[in-house]
Amino acid sequence: MPLDCQKHLFSLEENVHYLNCSYMGPLLKSVEAAGVEGVLQKRNPFRIPPGGFFSGAAELKPLFAQLVGGAADRVAIIPSVAYGMGIVARNLKGKPGGQIVTVHEDFPSNVYPWQRVAQEKDLAIRVVAPPDTLRQRGQQWNEKILDALTPGTVLVAVPHVHWADGTRFDLEAIGHRAKEVGALLVVDGTQSVGALPLDVRRFRIDALVCGGYKWLMGPYSLGVAYLSDFFDDGVPLEESWMNRRGSDDFQRLVAYEPQYRPGAARYDVGEHSNFILLPMLTAALRQILAWEPAQIQVYCRQLTAPLVAYLGAHGYWTEDAAWRGEHLLGVRLPAGVDMATLQERLAARRVLVSVRGDSIRVSPHLYNEPRDVAALLDVLASVAR
Repeated sequence: MPLDCQKHLFSLEENVHYLNCSYMGPLLKSVEAAGVEGVLQKRNPFRIPPGGFFSGAAELKPLFAQLVGGAADRVAIIPSVAYGMGIVARNLKGKPGGQIVTVHEDFPSNVYPWQRVAQEKDLAIRVVAPPDTLRQRGQQWNEKILDALTPGTVLVAVPHVHWADGTRFDLEAIGHRAKEVGALLVVDGTQSVGALPLDVRRFRIDALVCGGYKWLMGPYSLGVAYLSDFFDDGVPLEESWMNRRGSDDFQRLVAYEPQYRPGAARYDVGEHSNFILLPMLTAALRQILAWEPAQIQVYCRQLTAPLVAYLGAHGYWTEDAAWRGEHLLGVRLPAGVDMATLQERLAARRVLVSVRGDSIRVSPHLYNEPRDVAALLDVLASVAR
């Protein structure tokens, strides 16, 4: 069944048109309640048994695994995208002279780790830029990425959709090509997972790293990563006591255990049993699975149809429909539209989008209504006069 507007599940202000989930997702009422319950639980810590340090992760990991088509033992709990990419960088193998492939103007958390590891391991970085033309831009950009993957490539790091303009990258084709040349596929899913379907097995993803506070609708400072069996014998960023075998037996903690827990658990951030944030992200994942990302795409497509039609008729540019996510539209302004004036009028009308250079980024979700898009259209029409 198609989804209806889900605004009643949130506590958004009525007079705000929040079309900016790519900046930060608002909290569901259920997620907020889970956080409050966690705070109250911590008020009386004697109510938290030793098993409580591990039960939250055991509940969350299967939910994320279900969302991305993987197995629960391949999931690690992380505090940020930078942390997850740091895990990959620390365990990257490659002979000097090898190549890391990235995309133009990716988010810094998916750039800085590769700059560091390239310097340390004497690897080259190849940044694949989009074509100079806007015509068939997404298709041509994807083709350039595939062409850049050669037998010397050790890793390709891409998002599912570009954080600035919403261009979608064909992870299935990139994953297939990466395996042909023996490279790892590392994906930043922060701007897609939760709103856009993704399958780690089908796309042959080695590492999927997601911040939790955008499309996963969770709290800040908590994220999730999927790590393939390539990382099973790797070195974590920290040596948490919780990540060793038998650490749930508190009476034996000083019988220091050299073996890690199996799968990706060795990479869980220290104190990952956070009794406030973990239940919040768990509640958010349950709701996302109930909605289904494919249905979120359908809703956003229908919601933004009048906007897309207006943009195409008035000289604005957005990525081709076949090469974008429906939840994140990068909009380039036509000549004659002044960005400063546009920002002033957006603020006056309380229409919230992101500004990126000479573009705006429109990112709706299920809490948005047609009147939110209508308010944005009114502003765009006013600056075109």
